[in-house]
Amino acid sequence: MKKTLIASAIAAISFSGVALAQDSNMPTVYGNIQYAVTHTDVENGSSEVSHFDNGSTIGLKHEHEVSPGITAFLKLELEGISADNKAGNKNSTLVDGPKVGEDNGGLNELDEAYIGIKGDSFGQIWVGSDDSQYEQLIGGVVQYYEVAALSSSLDYTTGEGDLVQYVSPSFGGLTLHGAVAIQGDGDDQYDGKAYPYQLGAKFAVDAVTIAFAMDSNDGDTNSSENTYGVNVYADVLDNMTVGALYSMRGAKGDGTVSGTEGQNNAQIYARYNLGANGFAASYEMSEQDKGDNDVSVLTLQAVHNVSDNLYVYTEGYLRNDDKGASDADTTQLALGAVYYF
Repeated sequence: MKKTLIASAIAAISFSGVALAQDSNMPTVYGNIQYAVTHTDVENGSSEVSHFDNGSTIGLKHEHEVSPGITAFLKLELEGISADNKAGNKNSTLVDGPKVGEDNGGLNELDEAYIGIKGDSFGQIWVGSDDSQYEQLIGGVVQYYEVAALSSSLDYTTGEGDLVQYVSPSFGGLTLHGAVAIQGDGDDQYDGKAYPYQLGAKFAVDAVTIAFAMDSNDGDTNSSENTYGVNVYADVLDNMTVGALYSMRGAKGDGTVSGTEGQNNAQIYARYNLGANGFAASYEMSEQDKGDNDVSVLTLQAVHNVSDNLYVYTEGYLRNDDKGASDADTTQLALGAVYYF
């Protein structure tokens, strides 16, 4: 599952919608159920159909004024609902049910949880689990799609947990961004003490936005080579956005490559809205500094807003993996629906 820009925008809109009570001091509750069906075919390989929960969540948000011009806020969002499988099916032997040993605990994973303060004079600072600044500023086209299982990912390693993040107020369209992950040696999930950080800036003028960001990758036990990225996009029409991004990370000093380390990634994308319908297309190209692992992905998407709370979509993917000795195409067709409140 992945969280898309569409889902994020929906959640933001929902914050102002349903409340636990009319009392303005009560938190806002929001949620969604997402289903998807995919057919995936690998050249000279397997072909399979999957029906799955594509990231259903439920959450709450609250904010209040602590003093004139200063607002405190929190957000808590849970996932892991696995809405396609009924809970309590562990060790089930149903032929058409989940595989033996599977279980749906329901709301058993944390997506986001943070608290912070904001004000027009100093910006916004928050602590907890959230999308990092590199993800928000550079991100990649993977955020524009619902399934995106075949999309290539950008090579940066600072995660979404233990973050302290900051965004400045706008200075004539310029905002400054920063984040640091506090990974203490007393925390069992880390191999040792580290403070990976991200820095960025975004400048918006008229219809054009330019974003820069870097990730120190200091929490990576394989290499701390920095990642750098730039993302440029523009509203060329009232209902169309086009953009391009580039993200790069060098291989470590000895020239070896671990995983996607040393990856260069270039992407172009476009979105077009027409009434209740939306269309998107993108092309991704990635390669490693060392080794033979070149990937290209062509993606097309169509979305239809059935109502204010329901939309359906179809997505098509064509991915090529060229590893020198082998070259294979993978195609995938996805159909899905999202109901949100």
